[in-house]
Amino acid sequence: MDSAAYYLGFDFSTQQLKVIAVNEQLLVVYQDNVHFDKDLPKFGTQGGVHVHSDKLTVTSPVLMWLKALDCILDRMKSSGFNFSKVKALSGTGQQHGSVYWKTGSREVLNYLPSEHPLHIALQTCFSIRDSPIWMDSSTSAECHHLEKSIGGAQVLANVTGSRAYERFTGNQVAKIYKQKPKEYSQCERISLVSSFAASLFIGDYAPIDYSDGSGMNLLDIHEKTWSEKCLNACAPDLKEKLGSVVPSSSVLGNVSSYYVQRYGFNPNCRVVAFTGDNPASLAGMRLEEGDIAVSLGTSDTLFLWIKEPTPALEGHIFINPVQSQDFMALLCFKNGSLMREKIRDNCSNASWEEFSNILRSTPPGNNGHIGFYFDVMEITPQAVGIHRFNAENQKVSEFPKDVEIRALIEGQFMAKRIYAERLGYKIYYEVNQINRIFSVHMRE
Repeated sequence: MDSAAYYLGFDFSTQQLKVIAVNEQLLVVYQDNVHFDKDLPKFGTQGGVHVHSDKLTVTSPVLMWLKALDCILDRMKSSGFNFSKVKALSGTGQQHGSVYWKTGSREVLNYLPSEHPLHIALQTCFSIRDSPIWMDSSTSAECHHLEKSIGGAQVLANVTGSRAYERFTGNQVAKIYKQKPKEYSQCERISLVSSFAASLFIGDYAPIDYSDGSGMNLLDIHEKTWSEKCLNACAPDLKEKLGSVVPSSSVLGNVSSYYVQRYGFNPNCRVVAFTGDNPASLAGMRLEEGDIAVSLGTSDTLFLWIKEPTPALEGHIFINPVQSQDFMALLCFKNGSLMREKIRDNCSNASWEEFSNILRSTPPGNNGHIGFYFDVMEITPQAVGIHRFNAENQKVSEFPKDVEIRALIEGQFMAKRIYAERLGYKIYYEVNQINRIFSVHMRE
């Protein structure tokens, strides 16, 4: 750890807070995590969240995130980490979560007492103490209202990059305004999880960045400003409560004196805007125009770099976190690895090696056989069930095992390409241009 400078990254994810420090050669010099359920059991979360009695409302305690940051910084200090070498820091937050700062909290942030941990100094600063997060699906009524107010789902997608989604912040705000008007009126700033985290480090309200702000159903992704129609459809005075939006690469300022005094940070340490976890994945993988990243997880996720988006009713268009004049597209397919594992178990004796050998033994195109496999209700498209078609385009009830395996894989990946092209992704056919495909395994 003898490098002249370090760079810190924080990730406020669903289940844990992670930190990583790299030196100027991008070598990792420190990393740690605080697991919410295990390390902070007093908050009573399961998987980092509280699932409410209606099974639709899902929240996380704001004070838990503060306590986690206290813990991880204290561990770093105890380990002898030299904070004075940190030249800049930034980070990510789980997309779509929102934090509601109570009136008067800005002054508290400006003058944080270094003798107190954050979860004590800021414990009275939130009008909503349990933040709605991306897993929440309790705002169907608000989604319908927003789409109707704007002129329909496609019109909303054309403006904000997505049709109305229950987890998106605008609809969450609308629900809070409707059900908790007093708490809403007491709120002077609404942050995303990412801008909330950045606010902690600069000691002031941090602006929302373009890319994470694209996941709110509130931002005009072409003008890069808040859509007045969307704001008005959700809640009053919302523009003032949201503040400004900035490019994702913006330097917000220097670290707060609180961290200089409490942990020994260099007062010239710069804080770069935090962004959402999905945009950060595109940036971290160094994707370029024409690239596509495929995350093969429980759900399959696609990240795409595109220049000319065509927003659709499936998938999302965000402002690109690396080049703000460009865009990124995101597609999520719920029936991912669990469906592949089910076919593996049924057709190849639960062996991935046998599964792969069978796949290699069958011809591309599967002799005209194709299948669509949705064990649970799919996101893209909204469909359920297993649907098999033979070479004559006739629906059949079953396939031979080798045909089943290739039908599954080809069906999944053709769907990814079709929906990606609908959002504006272009397949290059010129000799001097190529499409690069990256496969990545994502973990919480």
